[in-house]
Amino acid sequence: MIRPFALLIACLLSVLAGMAAAHEVRPAYLEIRETGASTYDIFWKVPARGDAVLPIEVVLPRGCQDATPRSVTRDTAARTTRWSIRCDTGLADEGVRVEGLDRTLVETIVRYEREDGATQTARLFEGASSFVPTARSTLGGVAALYLPLGFEHILLGFDHLCFVFVLLLLTDGLRRLFWSVTAFTAAHSITLAAATLGYVNVPSGPIEALIAFSIMLVAAEVVQRARGRPSRTAERPWIAAFAFGLLHGLGFAGALADTGLPQDAIPAALFFFNIGVELGQIAFVLGILALAKTGRLAFEAGGQAFRLVPAYAVGSVAAFWTIERVAVIVQ
Repeated sequence: MIRPFALLIACLLSVLAGMAAAHEVRPAYLEIRETGASTYDIFWKVPARGDAVLPIEVVLPRGCQDATPRSVTRDTAARTTRWSIRCDTGLADEGVRVEGLDRTLVETIVRYEREDGATQTARLFEGASSFVPTARSTLGGVAALYLPLGFEHILLGFDHLCFVFVLLLLTDGLRRLFWSVTAFTAAHSITLAAATLGYVNVPSGPIEALIAFSIMLVAAEVVQRARGRPSRTAERPWIAAFAFGLLHGLGFAGALADTGLPQDAIPAALFFFNIGVELGQIAFVLGILALAKTGRLAFEAGGQAFRLVPAYAVGSVAAFWTIERVAVIVQ
């Protein structure tokens, strides 16, 4: 149902994007916890890649001073800083600003916790880089923050998109496609909720490696099917979609945990983040189907070798990701 020309174009786009960034672009995270009338604990996490840390910094109001030394830790994924501040005038007038967002595509998620336990969340980006504490999180505010985050996460999560892409390659017919995508959605929704609510706790490193491995396996199934040796996976793609969707849900949960959750609205944040993921996934599938139709009109023929190119390309990138991520685990 999906013709070779459209598949090749979409695959090449996925591969080029994946080569630039195998992982999704994760936001910075700022947590401010009020501990007294004028005192606050600060947790500041900035994404890093290797030795490079994003050039963004927290700018506090002029009336604020550090009350404790800053404790800095580093790993391959982020730099985190913890310290306490004292602000005689509070944060309600000037608020907090993140400087440098105009020099990067990364956004900042802010979580503010008042002394009485009420929380507020916000999303900072170029053109809206300041945060002023107000009141408790509202349902509308949670939706406005976490739904776009879910949508962006799936569209910038090139490994997740590659899995959906090879799943489309493996599936013939709209009915089989519907059940396969539904199975993937149901599976990752289950593990996303379970991990976010604390029922499942799995290290992110092995999960990321297994996600890459799942893409490679499904790409291999596409090749076997094109060569006339389909397995049960090719005959029932929704089974593979559900099984591997459980892994991808744990990957989504890791990204959601990195952004932080409003403690007074965890179910709502989880719900809207998941809705955003589903909307992004639907947009991607519809885009591939539109490209497929355009390609069919332009190129009705294309032999077996042409059909194999997308599966080999995505499978090769997934194999590279698998090796890279396993190497990080064993170091």
